[in-house]
Amino acid sequence: MTAYEAATVSYDSVTTEPWDAPALSDFETDELTEIADHFVVAKGGFPPEKFSDLELPVVDTDGELNLEGIRRAYSGGRSVKAIDGMSEGTRAKAKSVLQDLAEAEFSEGLDGETE
Repeated sequence: MTAYEAATVSYDSVTTEPWDAPALSDFETDELTEIADHFVVAKGGFPPEKFSDLELPVVDTDGELNLEGIRRAYSGGRSVKAIDGMSEGTRAKAKSVLQDLAEAEFSEGLDGETE
């Protein structure tokens, strides 16, 4: 089983604008420690060794936590459930982080989301 780590993210503000997951080229830095603050999960732990180790982006390159990004990370084809090799404990922690962000910042639960 591949080691993954789930962590909370850093952000400056929140948005409900349409979500477009960031690519490495979207960032003005190549410092992975800074880029990792936009993602909930990293393969091999934080800080990641490379950009492709990062999973579940929820903060855009402007530092805005995005509700649609949270929803997509929680359920759907590229969600926490779709990450192969993640332990159930890490998966539960990632889901908890996503739920906490949605509730605290958007007063919205994710329990009704399809898993």
